[in-house]
Amino acid sequence: MTLCRPDYHSCGMAPTTISAVSSFGTRPDASAAQPHACFHCGLPLRSAVFPVAIEGITQDTCCAGCQAIARTIADNGLASYYRTRTEPPPPAQTPADLLDELKLFDLPEIQRSFVRTREEDDICEASLLLEGITCAACVWLIEHRVARIPGVQSISINYAARRARVAWDVERARLSEILRAVRELGYGVQPFDSTRSDDALRAERRSMLWRLFVSGFGMMQVMMYAFPAYMAGDGMDADLEQLMRLASLVLTAPVALWAAMPFYAGAWRELRSGRVGMDVPVAAGIIVAFVASVAATWRGSGEVYFDSIAMFVFLLLAARFLEMNARIKAADAQQRLGRLVPATAERLDRYPEPLARERVPAATLRPGDLVEIRAGAAIPADGSVIDGVSAADEALLTGESRPVPKQPGDRVTGGSLNLQSPLVVRVEHVGEQSVLGAIVRLMDRAQAEKPAVALAAERAARWFVTLVLALTALSAIWWYTVDPSRVLWVAISILVVTCPCALSLATPAVVTAATGALYRSGVLVTRGRALETLARATHVVFDKTGTLTLGRMSLIGVLPLGPLTREQCLEYAAALEAGSEHPLGRGIAAAAPAASMHATQRRNVPGHGIEAGVNGNCVRIGTPAFVAKLHGSALPDELAFISDDVTVVALGDAHGWLALLTLSDGLRPDARRVVAQLKSEGKTVCLLSGDGRQRVEQVAAELGIQMVKADATPEMKLAFVADLQRQGAVVAMVGDGVNDAPVMAQAQVSIAMAAGTELAHNSADMILMSERLQPLVEAFRIANRALRVIRQNLAWATVYNAVALPLAVAGEVTPLVAAIGMSVSSLVVVLNALRLLPSRASGERESRASPLWKQATGTA
Repeated sequence: MTLCRPDYHSCGMAPTTISAVSSFGTRPDASAAQPHACFHCGLPLRSAVFPVAIEGITQDTCCAGCQAIARTIADNGLASYYRTRTEPPPPAQTPADLLDELKLFDLPEIQRSFVRTREEDDICEASLLLEGITCAACVWLIEHRVARIPGVQSISINYAARRARVAWDVERARLSEILRAVRELGYGVQPFDSTRSDDALRAERRSMLWRLFVSGFGMMQVMMYAFPAYMAGDGMDADLEQLMRLASLVLTAPVALWAAMPFYAGAWRELRSGRVGMDVPVAAGIIVAFVASVAATWRGSGEVYFDSIAMFVFLLLAARFLEMNARIKAADAQQRLGRLVPATAERLDRYPEPLARERVPAATLRPGDLVEIRAGAAIPADGSVIDGVSAADEALLTGESRPVPKQPGDRVTGGSLNLQSPLVVRVEHVGEQSVLGAIVRLMDRAQAEKPAVALAAERAARWFVTLVLALTALSAIWWYTVDPSRVLWVAISILVVTCPCALSLATPAVVTAATGALYRSGVLVTRGRALETLARATHVVFDKTGTLTLGRMSLIGVLPLGPLTREQCLEYAAALEAGSEHPLGRGIAAAAPAASMHATQRRNVPGHGIEAGVNGNCVRIGTPAFVAKLHGSALPDELAFISDDVTVVALGDAHGWLALLTLSDGLRPDARRVVAQLKSEGKTVCLLSGDGRQRVEQVAAELGIQMVKADATPEMKLAFVADLQRQGAVVAMVGDGVNDAPVMAQAQVSIAMAAGTELAHNSADMILMSERLQPLVEAFRIANRALRVIRQNLAWATVYNAVALPLAVAGEVTPLVAAIGMSVSSLVVVLNALRLLPSRASGERESRASPLWKQATGTA
């Protein structure tokens, strides 16, 4: 299946413009031939039809997807396509024709649904679905070909999910050039969406099962004819032997000419690119053995290998089929995320009294649209509630299985499930800009990013391939002098048995499985290197506010110190803290009445406080020392009477002190247990905070933390972590606020809380998706297991090649045994990686706990 597959039918979640492009000039007008067929795709109409106006004439389509596609074609002035598509397609596409077709993907209206532009550097990013990938060599080939295109900034391929994330400079490169480069290598490529991905997986699985059936049936039948010949030896009648050979030829032909076609296609791609991968020697072995057997049958003398060919193909296809299933299972968490957003949404034309309700594809929603979500339905996009009271299940997004209450003003996340009663939501973010899109994008990046151990393995694999090719040439020369009849077989055996696929798969398979397992536990991995680093971490450094504590500071008191009343002081404080992301600022702003003052020239001093102009006065809010520098007065005596278990924020202007505000924040319920578990696993736990020493030491004593640093500015936090690193520590920093971003960047691995700021998320290697800390412990455990599995896989691949290579050079390994050994070695590393996934019992517990789990897995 490729971009221009003529019979591809897409609806539902698919980007509405992609299918439109994929139909251009490639299929006859099925609707003209079938009166009751869809105007767009030609499939039979069901009871419900979806009308669309094309050039002033109302036409019927079969689904909301085709309706949106046809509407997009018409809206972009391309309705003439429907008038000209009855013309027969050309017999073959020339490169110019292909480029003209792919140029449609450069149109902004086509790219809107699947291309994201990074605001910081104007670089475009797109997620692409690849088809025809069979091994790690395919990944290498595509990455290196696309990376050579001028203007392409990066390309990373997730082998397990068959997804590529490409970034390019729009001034120097075009998406059509990237797509064309992949197509010219012989691989299918199209913009990614979950519906197409699921369809592609089903098609791949169905094709593989048919090939497996044909090869298995042929193998069993051929063996029935070969077995008597083996038993009879030279005593079989010549005519009977020739009859059995002819029967074996008939049964083996479909196996060699059709079932083995994926190996021929892969070999052709590799040869065209000037690289020898796994499929070249496999295809060569099948072709040579089949041609030699046909020639021997034609002559009526000589050896035939029909049974070996059939068994060879069957075993290779069986191994590839098992690996495909294992790969799909490893990428299951990400696939389930793609199924969360519903295919359609009910859009309202206005509120509170809509004149019309329209069922539209969710992919066509835009910011500002109003949608109604019925009870039990999935939320189609990020937005805010404007009417209704309900609760949402966000289990697969945040790891939190408890329903989250929703009322007017609350934000809702696309992909979560509305549980109780209808809601009216104003759409704010869709597609790649949504929370779900960001999660999938970060998972893509994490799974495609290679840890240091993987990069080392790839470098070793490149040297190993060079060594194998040289050794194959030398072995062929030596065998030519000893036994020329065995030269070809030995060379093929060496190339097949030592294919470095297991070495190349050892790490990507584990990273994919581990990131999926972590996400199920409530931890989103945003960088693949984090797994390896987290497993080696010796120190876990926690921020206090918003990390070990709930981060929801509540104002418990306002003590006026100047001429202003309590209410006036609170208004001043709220004006300065308006829009603040700091937990203290949010607590103050939440307790203040409706804003009646506005701050100007606001200046944030990280770790100290805020300075701004309010009603013509220069006012500061923050630490007492920071406020005292504005007016030069001594610290107020009232500070001595404030309890140590509360946080004090001072307010003052150029004339003196105005007020002291006290706030309190409780510990997270599982903080004590998490600290104890980390210590029991040999981690040194540290508490690093900018709050006062007494409060910080009190929290540390409650949690059993010995290493404490209080009153820390951002510079002091950086110095604290750098000092630990100089002593040989591998630091994992857990934080959430603006003040934590620099130190999180300094730490070897950083974890941000779900409620943390966007800046902290950008600096983080992992994000805790729920309000609980317990997933952090699970993250350490999974990372440790993942590193062990990576080492096991690399050890297995190394030992296997160390044993197999000498045997192949010595002529002790036949091509059949070599192919079996190579396939088994690749399968072993993938199956070993699957041990990181949760057990079936765990999945069943999650399904009972969360309706969203059932919706995503199709068990509802």
